[in-house]
Amino acid sequence: MTGNAPGLPEDRAGDATFDVVVVGSGAAGMTAALAAADAGLRTVVVEKAAHFGGSTARSGGGLWVPNNEVLRRAGAPDSPELASRYLEHLVGDLVPAEHRRALLSAGPAMLSFVCAHTPLRFTWVRGYSDYYPEAPGGLAEGRTVEPVPLDGRVLGAELAKLNPPYVAPPSGMTVTAAEYRWLNLIARHPRGMLTAARVSLRRIVSLARRRQLLALGQALAAGLRAGLQRAGVPVWLATPLVDLHVEAGRVAGVVVLRNGAEVLLRARHGVILASGGFEHNERMRKQYQRKPIGTEWTVGAAENTGDGIEAGQRLGAAVALMEDAWWGPSIPLSGGPYFCLSERTLPGCIMVNAAGRRFVNEAAPYVDAVHAMYAGNETGVSHIPAWLIADQRYRNRYTFAGLPPRQRFPGRWYKAGAVYSAGSIEDLARLIDVPGDELRATVRRFNGFAHAGRDEDFHRGESAYDHYYGDPRLPNPSLAPLEQAPFHAVRIVPGDLGTKGGLRTDAHARVLREDGTVIPGLYAAGNASAAVMGHTYAGAGATIGPAMTFGYLAALDIAARAQVAAEPARRPGPTRRA
Repeated sequence: MTGNAPGLPEDRAGDATFDVVVVGSGAAGMTAALAAADAGLRTVVVEKAAHFGGSTARSGGGLWVPNNEVLRRAGAPDSPELASRYLEHLVGDLVPAEHRRALLSAGPAMLSFVCAHTPLRFTWVRGYSDYYPEAPGGLAEGRTVEPVPLDGRVLGAELAKLNPPYVAPPSGMTVTAAEYRWLNLIARHPRGMLTAARVSLRRIVSLARRRQLLALGQALAAGLRAGLQRAGVPVWLATPLVDLHVEAGRVAGVVVLRNGAEVLLRARHGVILASGGFEHNERMRKQYQRKPIGTEWTVGAAENTGDGIEAGQRLGAAVALMEDAWWGPSIPLSGGPYFCLSERTLPGCIMVNAAGRRFVNEAAPYVDAVHAMYAGNETGVSHIPAWLIADQRYRNRYTFAGLPPRQRFPGRWYKAGAVYSAGSIEDLARLIDVPGDELRATVRRFNGFAHAGRDEDFHRGESAYDHYYGDPRLPNPSLAPLEQAPFHAVRIVPGDLGTKGGLRTDAHARVLREDGTVIPGLYAAGNASAAVMGHTYAGAGATIGPAMTFGYLAALDIAARAQVAAEPARRPGPTRRA
């Protein structure tokens, strides 16, 4: 058949039949495909992009999966009871309790399965706290695990098809999430210099051994793809979903565009939609989300335009959480948005609105920071754009958006209107069109808090989470005054890692109609489904960990139903007596 891989089962001309068809090659889709193949189901992954990995390959690659084997071996103080209490507190009734239970019960098994069937190994990011560590069940030491750097040669020629990272490390370095924290403090802490030396040495050794080390989301996506190679699961790139195929009231396959022609891929037992969110669909964003909104502030994969979500809706599927996203304050740079992790939390900066006033704890979890930005629409004072105000001492001390300490902001950032600098707070206020007297008063008040070590307005630095990217050399790692000219203002907009609303599912990842009934044969995981996290974010990796878990659960449910369906054929028929 034209465009089909050799040896695949064909029906009529141009069509092929599998047991399971997975749409999307991010972490959710590849985990689902791996589990389905392990259950003996003939599986294929179809991917819209010319590269595999989706937004996972562009991400930090962390997984939030409580009570997994990696955490247990490292001695993390976790327990099922603590994790359950934490999620219940965060999510409440917005997400059904059975979804939370499914995540907590299947998550550890999923991670063990991935470790057993791929070259991936994981390590605890000790100290990267849950985002609400003071909440019931929260852990100040955190529950996040990340991939150990992986040699990309395990993929062979397929490595060239890996979706590139959102921000590439300098000079081909391999940097883990745990190392990123200390590299920000290279000018402030001995561990910063030691980390830089370790990263450089690893690079030298890798070059000598001709290894192609990958970290973060690059390692995660590559490791899962390597697992699929071992399992013989094909991944068809540049094969976008056109629509779902239904037979006798059941989703029985997908129509895709393959080599310029529409091809029907039949699925005997199920279709799993893991095609990402709709962050790059301008129409959907404006339909479901608050203004100002658009597609230019997201760092999600460019191919994420809601194809799977809309295909499900055409069959009557319900959706939820469409108004929300995995938000994060971002800088609209000339080459694309930069998602701020450490920059706004490091001491010596504040965020202000159009009135020149602070409106949020700058070190708060990034989803909360953007929720606060949008809340300005209800007060009559715009928080969009906001401005990150910092002094020169801040720039001398810390890495900023990949720029080493003391390095000047690039001229293109100034030309793009992303950065302004001035010799005084009042002059800076004029450049960004905020009231100079208000901004001066805001800075003066904040400086008083910084000298005292306590933020009386927004309690910055009181949570263990606030300290992770802070400066341990200061009494309060999150607070320092803004005193040294010149002063800088960086434009901040409500960016995101991707949308978090999508198809409503049950605890087995089966897609539901508005009345709560199941659409037979259709499953969804990852950002194509409504997030188990609701409107919040439990910790670093609370996107990918649940996405992989529900992809895994979808495959297990399909496999169980396939086995039940096969049972009548295996039973011997009645025997006749002589």
